[in-house]
Amino acid sequence: MNSDRISQLENSTQLDDELLEDVVDDNGLFEHFSFTADKGQTLLRVDKFLVERIPNASRNRIQQAAEANCIIVNGKPVKSNYRVKPFDVVKVVMDRPRYENEILPENIPLDIVFEDDTVLVVNKPAGLVVHPGHGNYDGTLVNALAWHFRDNDNYDVNDPRLGLVHRIDKDTSGLLVIAKTPEAKTDLGKQFFEKTTRREYIAVAWGIPNPADGTIVGNIGRDIRDRLKMAVYPPDSEIGKPAVTHYSIVEPLGYVSVIKCRLETGRTHQIRAHMSHIGHPLFNDARYGGDKILRGVDSASYRQFVSNCFDTCPRQALHARTLGFRHPKTGQEMFFTSEIPEDMQMMIQKWKKLNI
Repeated sequence: MNSDRISQLENSTQLDDELLEDVVDDNGLFEHFSFTADKGQTLLRVDKFLVERIPNASRNRIQQAAEANCIIVNGKPVKSNYRVKPFDVVKVVMDRPRYENEILPENIPLDIVFEDDTVLVVNKPAGLVVHPGHGNYDGTLVNALAWHFRDNDNYDVNDPRLGLVHRIDKDTSGLLVIAKTPEAKTDLGKQFFEKTTRREYIAVAWGIPNPADGTIVGNIGRDIRDRLKMAVYPPDSEIGKPAVTHYSIVEPLGYVSVIKCRLETGRTHQIRAHMSHIGHPLFNDARYGGDKILRGVDSASYRQFVSNCFDTCPRQALHARTLGFRHPKTGQEMFFTSEIPEDMQMMIQKWKKLNI
């Protein structure tokens, strides 16, 4: 598992979780730097090679990147003592886009669900960007974490061995786990990779899926026509990465339905792309067409009703409600739940009261 935080290694712009325009390799990792050693290159440690080429990068920071498997040579991760030879292609990759500004602590309130000396579980509100990025260089969850840990000498928000183990989109609410030690980051990363964690989402989708309980299997990769979207490709294709979403209807509400989604994998926009793929985009998901009236009657009163629902929940109706994992230090099974946010609850109540 690759880590997700290496600030100070770059001076170019990151895009946020919604704007995925950086170069991404075949493994879904964002390429931050790429260098090709010339034919006269003498054998040189990769950390020295990179510190000479990346502005403002310290050798210690590069070594941390190597420990996090973020230094790739000829397609394979290497440690800092790897010796670069002629024509080697050396890349710095991470699972988040680049950003240029230093992460500064900001006093942004955190809804802390659980915290000990190893992990922190937070409930992220809709509208909060996870990482600094294009148009969101501050005011992010990472800035909030920098403030929360400002007096903790053992937590460096720029250390790739610590921090968020997974992420959710800006306008998705719900639970996230943060690792406070390198050992916790490694252990939790392995749990996510081996699909032993439990992640369930509550969403509102257009229409009533048939069957009421189903599994969506399809690779997820960038849409070739729109780089801001993810598309679903056949599972036996070489495009994208395998993704599996299990869904079930919690409550049908005429032209929309409340659904529960359980993830086996955690791809970018997975639920949003999968539900759109089967013809049931999430309610008010502008990226995937859910911000239009996709079901219902053609009347002025109904159009006004849906418009009011859009105003009530002005984002995709998606909430990461449950999160379960094995505590990386104690081995205890941990399970957390988060109440559906008020905007989604109010919108659901409107649909319940609609006389169809």
